[in-house]
Amino acid sequence: MQYRPLGDTGISISAVSFGAGPVAALMTGADEAQQVNTVSAALQAGINWFDTAAGYGRGRSEAGLGAALAALGASRQVHLATKVRLAPTEMDDIAGSVRQSVERSLQRLRVERLTLLQLHNAIAPARGADPDAITPADVLGRGGVLEAFSRLRQEGLIAHTGLTATGRPGALREVIQSGAFQTAQVPYNLVDIAAARAHGPDGSTASPADGSPDLRPQPGSLLAECMAQGMGILAIRVFAGGALAGGPPSAHTQQTKYFPLAMYHRDQRRCERVRRVLEPGADLREIAVRYVLSHPGVASAIIGFGAPEHVSAAAAYQASGPLPPAMLRKLAELWSGQAMEADE
Repeated sequence: MQYRPLGDTGISISAVSFGAGPVAALMTGADEAQQVNTVSAALQAGINWFDTAAGYGRGRSEAGLGAALAALGASRQVHLATKVRLAPTEMDDIAGSVRQSVERSLQRLRVERLTLLQLHNAIAPARGADPDAITPADVLGRGGVLEAFSRLRQEGLIAHTGLTATGRPGALREVIQSGAFQTAQVPYNLVDIAAARAHGPDGSTASPADGSPDLRPQPGSLLAECMAQGMGILAIRVFAGGALAGGPPSAHTQQTKYFPLAMYHRDQRRCERVRRVLEPGADLREIAVRYVLSHPGVASAIIGFGAPEHVSAAAAYQASGPLPPAMLRKLAELWSGQAMEADE
């Protein structure tokens, strides 16, 4: 297993991380034996970062992960990251809502301290502009998320703070450029490279003239903004919600409002375009993992595992290293100009 620095946190993190989200559905399910076996496989592979959220299965993911790690005696041997999502009804008492969520997360995970607490809400100019979106003022202002997170950090309940970098580019940029957070979870994958592209004032994206956005950070892109602040970047949706893995949409994808079914079908169409430029028989899953890890700013690819064999496959993919520059250029050309947006 390769290990990379997580931004300026001082932590060395496995290039592949364990995602306990609802798409894979392992940790939100009830098969405790499979949960323990899969977590055990991750530990044996050298994975030291486990990501979950209070909202995954309404706490079931945290509880399942906590139980599996406890059964294996590994709760203190790994880094645990979870998230807080604030509902519209909780905005009048952000500090109280954050604290209550974290205290419950600690109980379910069976630990006394988290390596990382992340904001799960999207960030936009106005509340509700995107599902459950909150504003930069809600995050950075007096009585906001940052104050609540900082207090928990001072008390030793969390070591670091982060955010899920979804929402509107301008609002996200304001929060990122504040330098207040140590990490960012960024949606970034083989068929969705928006995070690697510069955004204009209207939110539009552009590709560089040489068509190589993934060979170096593109100024003005979300990834470049995070790198400039020394943030540890955790790539999420590495398999585009399962589209890059070739499976049908998960039960979660069928109903979620955050990464909806229409996005999954769009990414399926993009997958077919990618296949046409690859060698016959190329494993799209391997290309997807190595593609994300080819970006110089990405510390780790968070992957949702459903079985031990999924862990071993991902570990083997990352061991092969970054994609060759020629393949990266070919993929960049595929999405040059407005080609990607043609699938919207």
